[in-house]
Amino acid sequence: MRETTRTTAVQRLGEQWIRELARPGGGGFVCSPAGLWLALTAVASGARTETAAELRTLLGVAGPEAAAAVTEAARDWESTEALNAATRVWNSVPLRPEYEQSLPDVAFGPVDADGIDAWVRERTGGLIERLPLDLDGAVALALVNVLALKAFWETSFDETRTRDAPFTDAAGVSVPVATMHASVGTGDVWTVQGAYVVELRCRTDTGGAAPARVRFVLGRPGERADQVLPLAWAPEGSRVPLDADVATLALPRFTLRTNVQVLDHLPALGVRLATDPAAADFSGLSPVRVFITDVVQEAVVKIAEEGVEAAAVTVVAMRSSVPGPRAVRHIAFDRPFGTVVLDGSSDIPLFAGWQEDAPVHED
Repeated sequence: MRETTRTTAVQRLGEQWIRELARPGGGGFVCSPAGLWLALTAVASGARTETAAELRTLLGVAGPEAAAAVTEAARDWESTEALNAATRVWNSVPLRPEYEQSLPDVAFGPVDADGIDAWVRERTGGLIERLPLDLDGAVALALVNVLALKAFWETSFDETRTRDAPFTDAAGVSVPVATMHASVGTGDVWTVQGAYVVELRCRTDTGGAAPARVRFVLGRPGERADQVLPLAWAPEGSRVPLDADVATLALPRFTLRTNVQVLDHLPALGVRLATDPAAADFSGLSPVRVFITDVVQEAVVKIAEEGVEAAAVTVVAMRSSVPGPRAVRHIAFDRPFGTVVLDGSSDIPLFAGWQEDAPVHED
């Protein structure tokens, strides 16, 4: 799967999913389009017939070729020390040998709830303590994907300049929150469809590879997450340079964490057969008829003076169906805004968050 095709597939999935997450009453959230794509694509590599066709429409790939796409993507995204990408499968039903062989970087083993929790803690560096789904004895297979990032800003915020500033939430209530301040190069600020996009550069590895690019998106007052967040990966041709000589930034220090029941969103994403006990065809995965019963993702992003930490754990569970005069522009993220962490070498949204309520930060 070519990188441009993968980028388009993850972006499209992110846009569709964010539209569901942004429905009225949903509140703020953080999600990992890349993590969901990896987990569903790993399962889709065992899909066949109409089930594979349905998943291919959403993911851009399914069936036997999907396994290679998963391996290639995970290796690309883990090419820097800052990002950890890993997938494991725990199963209580037999799997086809060719399915296991097609995923050389994925470990397989019997279902073990304590072992899964320990693996999640280790892989996320403790940002996520346990699997965001309670597994019971009926689970035939649990495929778990982890994306975890820890990167430092190229230029850290000066902690002495962090002070309380008002943040007005989606309900119009203003409260003081710890807010960082800095000047940013105008080349790292642009507008798209009236929204401000500010990119903060991360420190590169010794070899010169950028671990991630973090963009903050401030839309027009009242705009929803699905209208704002995708502007972070809008093509360069749609960007308008900032009409100022200097840009200053006021950004809350925050931690955003959510647990999302993705299964509820799958029908809107076009996935129906894969969750139907009678219609799901994962015959390339197991000789036993199985279907998807749960898709859950817990994600967290932490923004502070030193840098960014983010992690997402995505689990796909299956059961057997058989039983100065210069112009200065100040951009204050003091109302609902978006945060998007992109892959260091492409515009794939690794994480996307919508800060709707007053920010809080976990130490």
